[in-house]
Amino acid sequence: MLWKPRFVAIGGTCLAAVLVVAMGTIVLEAQEVVDLPGEDRPVSGDFELVYRIGSVAAEAEWEQFSSIRDLGFDAAGNLYLMDGGGVESATRIVVVDPSGQYLHEFGRAGEGPGEFRSAMQLVVWADGHTLVEDMLHQAHHVFDARGEFERMVREAGADAGFGISRRPGLRPVRIGQHHTVIGRNGRSIISVDMSSEEVTERTLVEPWTPPGREDHGLRTGEIEELIDEEWGFEPDVVFDVLASGGVVFSDSSAYAIKISDPSGEVSHVLRRPIRPMRVTEAMRSAERERRLEEQRNRRVTTMSGREPPPQVLEMFNRAQAGYAAAVENMQFFAEVPVVAAVRTSWSGVLWIERSADPGTEAPGPIDVVAPHWEYVGTLPSGQPRMPDAFGPGGLVAFVETDEFDVPVVTVRQSPAAIRNFRRHSR
Repeated sequence: MLWKPRFVAIGGTCLAAVLVVAMGTIVLEAQEVVDLPGEDRPVSGDFELVYRIGSVAAEAEWEQFSSIRDLGFDAAGNLYLMDGGGVESATRIVVVDPSGQYLHEFGRAGEGPGEFRSAMQLVVWADGHTLVEDMLHQAHHVFDARGEFERMVREAGADAGFGISRRPGLRPVRIGQHHTVIGRNGRSIISVDMSSEEVTERTLVEPWTPPGREDHGLRTGEIEELIDEEWGFEPDVVFDVLASGGVVFSDSSAYAIKISDPSGEVSHVLRRPIRPMRVTEAMRSAERERRLEEQRNRRVTTMSGREPPPQVLEMFNRAQAGYAAAVENMQFFAEVPVVAAVRTSWSGVLWIERSADPGTEAPGPIDVVAPHWEYVGTLPSGQPRMPDAFGPGGLVAFVETDEFDVPVVTVRQSPAAIRNFRRHSR
């Protein structure tokens, strides 16, 4: 977390209204605004079961998962599962076919190329090539479609010191060769080239940033001086990659879904007249306590199977204390953002998850929008929740746990009503 100066308090300002005015006068003149209906049209949440693997009762050794950290499909419908990961466990990649039958697995803990020290993310390209982000290696492992190690792509300046994962939510680009991923660096959406021995990236889209929340870059100093101020209900940048190579994203409290082409130029903005919820004092108290509880449960136990050195523990504890103090003094935006997540299916259907009421456990409803920006309907809250991975032919995968906290992976097929659309231009 980095400290950034804050100059503007949101107070009682309606962030969504300010954004709409700003967008209308500055940004949207060259973009097509698509106004979707304001009333929800329910669609069926009846997803057909294709297969289920995992659980404490699994007989095959390959099916006994410790934790599914990430997963993804290739164009043939094979599912790749990252079992284990992080700094506390070994990692393997398990591959199953479209019926859930075991194909092969690859990867293991170790110090060398193709061996994982702290696997954090898995990317699966359409042709079956995979990328594994490795935090302690400060690099990315690339494997071919057979699971054979192909190359290591290192972070720039990796030899200078400890590296961390800086690009959350990496997504594969499904067109072209197997070397490009889309991710985030701060609020920027970036295109990352993994074709050579060193990572190169460029900014694809620069989303809207709330006033006073600009990133002023890296700084040096004591840990306590680098702790960022904490804000509640800040509109996050949520995104996914379109089949065309462009991106779909949300960056504000309003219901304004932006569509870019592969160059990053925003061409469409999809809107629904759904206003953000006002943040109440009860919401502020609950959010503050939730973050404090989350922090209290965070621990460092081992690093690559070894006890962390005293200086690492001391640094971690200081960071924990600084973060807790920041949460105690956190500030809040005036509204709860309408959009919680945005994903796309392989056929280009948009899944737009709306925020649930703060304090509720069930996720919000999901709006389904066809590739030609036509509103199809809304899946009710939790029926189903947002899939953890999307595959070809309407396949979706969910990771859950059984009564013994053992991972279970369920693959289903989306109903025809929300998967069969023909592409055409507007």
